[in-house]
This record gives sequence, structure tokens and C-alpha cells, in this order.
Amino acid sequence: MKKAVIAALLLVLAGAGIGWGLSAPTRMSAEEAAALTEGDAARGEPVFWAGGCASCHAAKEADGEDLLKLGGGLRLETPFGVFVAPNISPSETDGIGAWSLVDFANAMTHGTSPGGENLYPAFPYTSYARMSAADLGDLFAFLKSLPVVEGKAAAHELGFPFNIRRGLGLWKRLFLDPAPVIAEPLNGAGVDRAVWERGRYLVEGPGHCGECHTPRDFAGGLVLADWLGGAPAPTGEGKIPNITPVEGGFGSWSAADIAYYLESGFTPEYDSVGGEMVHVQENMARLPASDREAIAVYLKAIPPISAGSD
Repeated sequence: MKKAVIAALLLVLAGAGIGWGLSAPTRMSAEEAAALTEGDAARGEPVFWAGGCASCHAAKEADGEDLLKLGGGLRLETPFGVFVAPNISPSETDGIGAWSLVDFANAMTHGTSPGGENLYPAFPYTSYARMSAADLGDLFAFLKSLPVVEGKAAAHELGFPFNIRRGLGLWKRLFLDPAPVIAEPLNGAGVDRAVWERGRYLVEGPGHCGECHTPRDFAGGLVLADWLGGAPAPTGEGKIPNITPVEGGFGSWSAADIAYYLESGFTPEYDSVGGEMVHVQENMARLPASDREAIAVYLKAIPPISAGSD
């Protein structure tokens, strides 16, 4: 009996040790870090708008130049608790002013803070993990050029077990993957591959469209088999639409319709953009027309998802 108890205890300890190792925060490899170069703020501005940084990190009703004051504080209410967007201004005490480029890239692509903590995926690093080293450098340069905002944002409001950051390391092993979601265009023969791939990069990477438009499983991971097929709103009110080319829905929009919507906020039926999509559309309107067109080409050539369509 005593031997059985000892054996069981050893198994528990071994399992705990394995779990502790697997949940450790990860960082860029030496080769990945070496690929980072000092960026250019002017090139970083469109990356900033594509990434929607101001939508979460500026004040809730911010407009104009105030969109560039990234003091955080926005409350994101989810089934897992309330997440509060942090200060990402160049403040050295309260923001990211003391971060190195490698620190920033680790947060963006690995969800790991400079202090070695796992970050919560309310920050969409599962999408930002697909960003290029060049864009990361340029975005960091732009963020460092913005106004300093003093003051730390409030802490997250999370109950057990979601307040245990270490466990996120296991979550990231399941759901953090920098590989493209859609490998090939649906109708490759009729698509300019370079344009489609640019659209894929913007949608799957900095644009992080899947974070809202794709349903999640019980653990909060994206169900990639239903990529962009629509999902319940994170707030629990309403639904975020299916934006795959499904018949009778978004598939009736042409690529030109999609590009114009992203530029103007008007649908083919002359309805105007509403809800949280207002911020997204306003960000997309700041991109080059070629990027909006690339996004449209991508969305027209991905698998249609009938489940969850509107």
C-alpha cells in the first residue's frame, strides 16, 4: 500500500513537472530575433491602422489626434472575465517606452511579456504571430513616435483559474500557430496570387479579422474549420457576421463591393457600417486602396462556410 501511494505521488509530481515545462512562456529564436531591424515610423503608420491598435488602446470615444494617445483602459467583457487594454504609449514607466524591439516582437508573436509572463489572448497575438519582421520593426518605430501617456491601466478582473497566467502556456501550445489558415485560394486559376497573398497577410495577420468573425471552442480557441464563418459577439449581444463567400449572404458581394465598403462604410444596399465594425472600417479606410482590394480578393477566394451564415 505504501509503495502504491509513493508511486502515485511520483506520477503526480512527474505530471506537474511536465505541465510546468510545457506551460513556460516562449520567445523568439535567436535567428528570428536577428531578423528584426530598426523600423521606419512612416512605414509603420499603415501597419498601425491595419492592426487596429487605437481601437483598443485609445480612449473609448477618441477621435482625430486623440486616437494616437494609447493610454489603454478599454474594458473587454468576455465569458472568462473582464480584460482591460494596457497603456502602450511610449511612457517608460507605464507603457512600452522601456521595451526593446525584441521585447515588442515577443509580445506580438509569442504572447510573452518582457518580464517573462504569458499574455492573455484578448491581445490578438495568435494573429499577430503571422506578421513579418519588417512590419514589426516599422510598427514599433511608429508606436515609439506617439505621445507619451502617463498612468497604468487598471488590472484585469479575472476569477480562478483564468487569473493563473502560467496556464496560458498550455493554451498557446494548442492555439498559437504562425502558419497561414488558408493555404491556397479557392479558385486559384482566376486569382492574382500575389494580390491574394497580400490580402491573406492582412486578414490573417495584422488585421486579425478571424478573432471576431470566427467561432471559438470551449477553451476560447478559434475553430479554424469555420474560419470567418461568423460567431457570437464577445459581449454576448448579437452576432458577428459570416464574411466567407457563402451563397445568399456575403458571397453576393463583389470584390469591388467589399473594397468600397472598407473605404466608405456603405454596403451594396447602401446601409452604413455599425457597431464595433465602425472602428475597423475607419482603420481600413486609412490603408492604400491596393490593400483594401487585396483583402477583397482574399475574401472572395476562401472556402464558404454555410454554418453560422446570416
